[in-house]
Amino acid sequence: MEISFSKYHGTGNDFIIIDNREKNIALSQETIERLCHRKFGIGADGLMLLEKAEGFDFSMVYFNADGHQGSMCGNGGRCIIRFANDIGIKKTAYHFIAIDGPHDASIEMNGSIRLKMKDVSKIESHTTFDFLDTGSPHVVKLVSELSDYEVVNEGRTIRYSAMYKTEGVNVNFVQRIDDSSLYVRTYERGVEDETLSCGTGVTAAALANAHNERGYNHIKVKTNGGKLFVEFERTGETNFEEIWLAGPAVHVFTGTFSKIL
Repeated sequence: MEISFSKYHGTGNDFIIIDNREKNIALSQETIERLCHRKFGIGADGLMLLEKAEGFDFSMVYFNADGHQGSMCGNGGRCIIRFANDIGIKKTAYHFIAIDGPHDASIEMNGSIRLKMKDVSKIESHTTFDFLDTGSPHVVKLVSELSDYEVVNEGRTIRYSAMYKTEGVNVNFVQRIDDSSLYVRTYERGVEDETLSCGTGVTAAALANAHNERGYNHIKVKTNGGKLFVEFERTGETNFEEIWLAGPAVHVFTGTFSKIL
């Protein structure tokens, strides 16, 4: 059985996306893991199925590169909007559902895609880092000289610490450039490595920065895969609403694979 797919990336965070509106495709954990493998498969940080959902334009079903169903993915959310538009679901504004609930999105005149993220009502402040959930759980740690930082080793240490080992956590290392600019690098659970960009992580970093520094509510974020923008309204000490993540989503190629790959 040949299955059609498309490959997209959002600031270097790349995904395999499959149109499953007919609900005729079921992939095992092992198959998804192999498809995402960069030596033995197509290669990606995750895989998504676009499916029908009553009352919504579509449902986004996301799997991590290890083949297990994952939590919300911000870059993936923007990429699946581009994919939906490319396969004929053409809208001015989109309304879809993901594992963390409903999301709105739009394709801007400049090609950038704006994605509304879930509200955040809690930020846990620890001695050396903050923890918050932006659709996925994130640790945010402020560091200096991020370009030379041991992101994989330090990220893995936190991700597999006693506090987070069971459920897992994404770990973001952040360098403040100025009041409205950050540089972020992320170690992602499920990928178990650094990715070039993480949308929910960038969002978490922007909100944690606002919580600690009380800076601007429109943050430019540099990642190793490109630039993203986060804007939000602060409605309380740790409450944030109207959170929007904006940035590019790019079609890479389209192809087919055998289900037994």
